[in-house]
Amino acid sequence: MKNTWVLVADEAIARILQWQERGTGLDSVEEITDPDAHADEAEFRRDAQGRRAGAAPHSSSDTPHRLRGAASVTASAGEDAQHLEGAAFARRIADHLAEALRDKRFDELQIVAAPRFLGALRKALSVEVRATVSTETDKDLIHLDNRDLATRLYTTRTATQ
Repeated sequence: MKNTWVLVADEAIARILQWQERGTGLDSVEEITDPDAHADEAEFRRDAQGRRAGAAPHSSSDTPHRLRGAASVTASAGEDAQHLEGAAFARRIADHLAEALRDKRFDELQIVAAPRFLGALRKALSVEVRATVSTETDKDLIHLDNRDLATRLYTTRTATQ
């Protein structure tokens, strides 16, 4: 019997579930978390401003406009920090999946992930793990319980087949 894992993930949580082909639903296998991935955005802005040594304060009227307008640089730095954190978490998940595949813990992988995070996962997955991926769903369904997730994923698929 084929062992199918379902990875449900966003940039902070990855739930690995196992699909029971006999229609018994999804069983939890494990959960991987990265609380730093969803750090408060103000924290990223403060961190970004701290790294911007030599920037003029907003109140400097005699400073050229390009040096006074820190908001766009700060927002960009914060987004970069979030993307880097998400990419690091995706690599951590990909490494975990590669190890689980080597240990023959699953044969098939179905991925359900928030759209931006799905892209990071695709980049991080090894060739071997990618070969086991049967479906990808680009939706953020991480907070659904196992029963609702099974209904959402498998009722739709069987209705369209």
